[in-house]
Amino acid sequence: MDYVQERVVREAAKETAELYAGLVTPLNLILAAITLYTTYLLYKPSPPATLPREPPAVVFRTFTPRTLLPYNGTNNMPVYMAVRGRIFDVTSGRNFYGPGGPYENFAGRDASRGLACHSFDEDMLTKDLDGPLDTLEGLGDEEMESLQGWEERFLSKYLVVGKLVAQGEK
Repeated sequence: MDYVQERVVREAAKETAELYAGLVTPLNLILAAITLYTTYLLYKPSPPATLPREPPAVVFRTFTPRTLLPYNGTNNMPVYMAVRGRIFDVTSGRNFYGPGGPYENFAGRDASRGLACHSFDEDMLTKDLDGPLDTLEGLGDEEMESLQGWEERFLSKYLVVGKLVAQGEK
């Protein structure tokens, strides 16, 4: 019994640092840090969800070839394009119709004849911006069918934002 009492007295006399010296090892410290970091990641507050902003409303307008010209995607302007008298907002397809795109010469212009003939040439565009609109005379059935296909594609993908009229018309 003396041995037990002596052992109890010795254990009680040990310092606290000696008791926990076996617990504080580099491996235990690393594991504790990983546990604390993982707990923080799981329970940290998340930022509030933000809803995407709607694009500004576009008012249906009447354009002449001259008033349509600035809408070619330069100077942070939207990209508009006319097909058979309808003005389409093709800004979402800026890669194709905006500056540097393959169809950039149609931006801000009446693209009807060029699309019908599958031509990107400048001579397919109306030269006289103050003159009459292109009546598409001289196009065959195949070109008109192609143009109708383009128009249907634009109607399914893009908003109609206006109509194209000749200078002096309303």
